[in-house]
Amino acid sequence: MRIDAHQHYWAIERGDYGWITPEVPVLYRDFGPEHLQPNLNRHGISHTIAVQAAPTLAETEYLLALSDRTESIAGVVGYLDLFDPEHLSHFERFERHQRFVGFRVMIQELQDANVILQQTFVEALKEYEQRDTPIDLLLAVHQLDSLVQLMKQVPNLRGVIDHLAKPRIAAGELDPWRSQLTELARYPKLYCKLSGMVTEASHESWRPEHFIAYIRHVLEVFGPDRVMFGSDWPVCLLAAGYDEVVDVLEQALPASWGDAERSKLFGLNAKEFYKL
Repeated sequence: MRIDAHQHYWAIERGDYGWITPEVPVLYRDFGPEHLQPNLNRHGISHTIAVQAAPTLAETEYLLALSDRTESIAGVVGYLDLFDPEHLSHFERFERHQRFVGFRVMIQELQDANVILQQTFVEALKEYEQRDTPIDLLLAVHQLDSLVQLMKQVPNLRGVIDHLAKPRIAAGELDPWRSQLTELARYPKLYCKLSGMVTEASHESWRPEHFIAYIRHVLEVFGPDRVMFGSDWPVCLLAAGYDEVVDVLEQALPASWGDAERSKLFGLNAKEFYKL
């Protein structure tokens, strides 16, 4: 089973994608399964994880309904606001759907990432830690220290860092991202998605070699059992096509990686993490 562990679908008329505007014409249109399928076919990918792209419960419902009629969607990562007193009731409602596999915490959108260290948030997260719920963590590199502090309080969280925590690839900066990821990788139930890289590079002048140091570091500290391929399609179209995204990752894999490691990266780890 080959899985794209991170992609999005959206319908602009739904109206809750505040970050997708006419000023970004490459993204300002509908993207559905029929648009992605040719890419999946070319790369022998049978299933995907559809991840929320809007901070609303309604979008989670939209994706779950879409999964009912789209065989390739193996799982939906929805949205929850852990500061909402009703978050658990929303979660339990979503959980009744067979394709709901977890939710995403959008740390990236917080002006002060340290709010995730507040007792309300930590206690909510501890509930999902006990339930062993898969949780995507969306954050940027400058917010990593807050995640480091958070993980000390929920060390058994079943989490996955999206997009390598968005290191500054365009600037060629590796530190302190490198040491922070090394520290986070010590938590045995924390994974990392090799996704969203091309949009952190120079959109017009990136080259495959720009990503090697970042990819190799993730592979080294998380190992072959806790990494996943994600295209971040269609957001990746800001900088690269689907084929290029796959090629960037393929070119950076160590020569020592054989079929077993590649199978984990391109599907088996996602199957394990999301309990498919």
